[in-house]
Amino acid sequence: MINRRSRRAIRTLTIVTDIMLFNIAFLMAYLARYEWQWLSEVEPQNFVPYANYLSQQLLLTLILALTFSQSGVWRRRRGEFWIDEVARIGYATAAGFVLMMAYTFFFRPLAVSRLMLFWAALFTIVLVALARLARRLLLQMAYRRGIATDRVLVIGSGEVGRGLIRTLLARPDLGYETIGYLHDGQSENNIGLGRIPQLGTWEKLPQLLENRPKLHSIFIALPGERHRDITHLITICQQFGVRTQVVPDLFQLSLSHVELSNMGGIPILGVRNIGINRVGRITKRLLDLTLLAILAIPTLILSAVIAVAIKLDSPGPILFVQERVGQGGKQFKMFKFRSMVADADAQKASLMAYNDVDGPIFKIKEDPRLTRIGRIIRRLSLDELPQFYNILIGNMSFVGPRPPLESEVIQYQAWHQRRMEVKGGLTGLWQVSGRSDLTFDEQCLLDIYYIENWSLAFDLRIILQTIPYTLFGRGAY
Repeated sequence: MINRRSRRAIRTLTIVTDIMLFNIAFLMAYLARYEWQWLSEVEPQNFVPYANYLSQQLLLTLILALTFSQSGVWRRRRGEFWIDEVARIGYATAAGFVLMMAYTFFFRPLAVSRLMLFWAALFTIVLVALARLARRLLLQMAYRRGIATDRVLVIGSGEVGRGLIRTLLARPDLGYETIGYLHDGQSENNIGLGRIPQLGTWEKLPQLLENRPKLHSIFIALPGERHRDITHLITICQQFGVRTQVVPDLFQLSLSHVELSNMGGIPILGVRNIGINRVGRITKRLLDLTLLAILAIPTLILSAVIAVAIKLDSPGPILFVQERVGQGGKQFKMFKFRSMVADADAQKASLMAYNDVDGPIFKIKEDPRLTRIGRIIRRLSLDELPQFYNILIGNMSFVGPRPPLESEVIQYQAWHQRRMEVKGGLTGLWQVSGRSDLTFDEQCLLDIYYIENWSLAFDLRIILQTIPYTLFGRGAY
């Protein structure tokens, strides 16, 4: 299959590139020792021509190829952090240079320089680590364009299946193109998704595999008590030659809730609290206040211009104030610049048939209630600027799930409620993953993924990604 050839091509290219970098690092180490003379000067009588090191360079290349292979450096792990990959590179490099130093100790070649070996090890780690970073960036660009991705199917729509789907939605860099999911037959667990459609029940897997020969992998995410069904599905996948990956239920806990520890040699599975802890909340609040201080003056100037434009464009108030539901179900007043006619709420009932979003949300792509200025500020998300005040008084944060209306919350399913475990945000993960083009369930899945995987770096990444989405108005209406 095409994607198998792509994986082999990526692996082969990685190996060839690494071997080239081993030799480049060795050459740079020679230059650092004898030409640049870093850390220590070389006396003229101790100068060694590069040709004398060629045999050691060849031996070191073979040793590093061995340690990289045995340490699994050339086995790509999807979803692994770059720093973890660098750690494995460092371990394999250190093991290789320990063997090389043992060789020089026992066989004492004519050309020996321990400082040169130090530079060679350092340059090897740096060059290979940078090459991995470049590979990540190139693959992410390819995956976002649908190049070299694995076409996968998810079986299961309970908590485990939802957890898997929200990860696949939030992490396009993993290289999976999800064609759909098969529900497990329990109607209370079924989920309606847009870009990941429901393709029937799990019993239809054989017919699906016959009609979709380009399916590369299947994720089985059924409850733990369905082990007989899981075994049956694995057998079917083997018959069709499709790779199967089973997501363990672990007592019907989300995998992000589970931590593995060691107690005197006994493996222990524990349950950890998910969400943003107290230190995280303080850090998040400091980030909000810092951004407010930086953006305060330009925001006030821009807000003044928008306020005048709204007043001149149509009759009615400048601000639109609406009751929203925040963290823990607490209600608060959220502020926006008015982008619609003054009686927009009175017209809502007559426009319900034109709703373009599934679930409890009401949105229309070409909303007739928008004013001329409203269309512009809505497209650029400038109508949200007054929410800086909500952030200042602590009702909201810069990053988080969008605060819902009470009329929307009463329609939530139980798992939807988790998106209100943190403060609502001006922007969020789903806003940089499709904005209004996503279905409501997709938005909730991404919000929950954000809550379970929060970090300061995650917030900063979302804020930076929001800028191009705002400028180009993608998915905003």
